[in-house]
Amino acid sequence: MDPIDTWRTLPPRPVSASSLRACLVHIYPTGANMGHRYPLGDKPLLVGRSDDCDIQIGDHSVSRRHARIEKNGDGFVAVDLQSTNGTFVNHVPAGQTRLKDGDYVKIGNSIFRYLAGGNVEAEYHEEIYRLTIIDALTGIHNKRFFEDFLDREIARTTRHHRPLAVVMMDIDRFKAVNDDVGHLGGDYALRELGAMIKTQVRREDLFVRYGGEEFVCVLVETPLAGALDLAERMRKKVEQRVFEFDGRTFQITVSTGVAGTTGDEALTANDLIRRVDEKLFEAKNQGRNRVCG
Repeated sequence: MDPIDTWRTLPPRPVSASSLRACLVHIYPTGANMGHRYPLGDKPLLVGRSDDCDIQIGDHSVSRRHARIEKNGDGFVAVDLQSTNGTFVNHVPAGQTRLKDGDYVKIGNSIFRYLAGGNVEAEYHEEIYRLTIIDALTGIHNKRFFEDFLDREIARTTRHHRPLAVVMMDIDRFKAVNDDVGHLGGDYALRELGAMIKTQVRREDLFVRYGGEEFVCVLVETPLAGALDLAERMRKKVEQRVFEFDGRTFQITVSTGVAGTTGDEALTANDLIRRVDEKLFEAKNQGRNRVCG
């Protein structure tokens, strides 16, 4: 299964005439609220920072009364309540937007998924499974999926004596980005970087958000020299990209570590991760914005 495209809306699914209760499912950020669902009905659902909101988000990027999800005919609409930072549906600003099954609703730093009805119970459990393997912010696979994938690929590499490489990149001084353009701008940079790097990775390889501002590529049947070349192309692509958020432009760089195996040694996933992590640390110590392998 390929990683889902960032902010992709799934194809329409049939909704039963009985229209079981639609809901919003909290999918980001991870934590105690992840997977929590909020049923939708005739009464509007108010979202914001205020104590009287149905969904209260303690985040200063969220207005006191930020958005409302309300019934409209046989469906629901997301209504922005003139919030400071806006309400987004599938990353598009929403003044008053009719929701479709599978849409993503972003309010401040929080992301919800709209399930329209029909077999909501099955869809909900499908969504919870998806949350275990997909990073909600970037739409690419997460660390858990990476660990399973790497275990399988190392076993195959050892069995067939084929090369395997891992590339680990970390955004340099990412805290300064958040301080300069805010956490919404930081989230935007993470999404855009993820979408940009994903286009450089082959279908058979894996690109994941490893955590925070770290990303990892697993390159199947790729020798170390080939992985170093790809890592350097990625580094240059990131360095040259000008990001624009909320009328401001900024640039970022990445430090990158590369490690690999020829398939002729007894190696575990932890061994390979340790090697690539050491190379990333080396790149940071040598001044950042470079590739070490």
